[in-house]
Amino acid sequence: MSQFSYIKDIAKYGLENDQEKLLAVLNELIEHSKKNKKINFAIQLQSLLKDTIRQQQTNGLTKVGSENYLQRAEDREVNELILEKLTSDYTFENLVCDAKVKKELVYFIKEHQTADLLRKYDLPIANKVLLHGPSGCGKTLASYVLAGELQKMMVVVNLGAIVSAKLGETSKNLAKIFRRAASEECIIFIDEFDSLGKVRDYSQDHGEMKRVVNTILQLFDYLPQNSMVIAATNQKEMVDDALLRRFDLSVKFNLPTVKQIQELITLTLKNGQFAFDNKTKVAEIIKLSKGLSYYSIQKTLITAIKRSIFNQAEKVKPLTTKISTTVWKELIIEEKKSLAK
Repeated sequence: MSQFSYIKDIAKYGLENDQEKLLAVLNELIEHSKKNKKINFAIQLQSLLKDTIRQQQTNGLTKVGSENYLQRAEDREVNELILEKLTSDYTFENLVCDAKVKKELVYFIKEHQTADLLRKYDLPIANKVLLHGPSGCGKTLASYVLAGELQKMMVVVNLGAIVSAKLGETSKNLAKIFRRAASEECIIFIDEFDSLGKVRDYSQDHGEMKRVVNTILQLFDYLPQNSMVIAATNQKEMVDDALLRRFDLSVKFNLPTVKQIQELITLTLKNGQFAFDNKTKVAEIIKLSKGLSYYSIQKTLITAIKRSIFNQAEKVKPLTTKISTTVWKELIIEEKKSLAK
């Protein structure tokens, strides 16, 4: 049966309001998509199906205080705590990093891909990862790579909504997110983790931070092994030691070396549409870029490409757009000045 046939049946049973047959066809389409390696589509459809069924179970008039009433209220609250639910197409081909970093992440993925083998020996499966290092060095991208390689839904936590001024509310919000992740076997991604897991004697907040850290410790301890947490921070030294010990894997990201800057340029220009107008000048710019993050270097290169396109727009369209190394060098110098302020 083709995907087109499934879509026709979904439309037919949806219009006929035949929910039993509609659900059966949707589940068949999910399995069909998995077999045809359309994994992200299958994951998104599965998540949508779970959410819709859960909403239907709590729809209609419900008695205040009843189980359905409380479930509906919690679903609304949890949705406000989630910035985004996504699947990822990123793989290791999209990530430029130290060989050591890549090796650690590859082994982490291998644990989940061979989970049945590890369970035979009663071995635990790593499911808590801390990514730390300077801003713009690939921590968020690495989380997308893990989600893509593991073919899992990733829930990006809305930190602004999680942290509450009300006493005890932050801990409750975290518990709600972890419960949802456990039920959906997905990845929780928490950026700026240091704002939640600060050293317990670091802030003068009369015990609230201590309560939050203790809650996270408990949530980590009871997190099912088919769910996972990826936390990222630029300030590892501000994270409580007890929390740091709970992570199965702690990966440090560094500023790029000359070799890694070259790899980043190759990755950015891989489609072959762009080339430099002066190849010898590129080596000079790479050396000048040392000390900048992957993000800053790629941002200036893409801006240089755009400005080069604008400058050549009036001319006969060439097969390859020439990137002005003069413009790129100026942008690198400006970026370094702005970051030094």
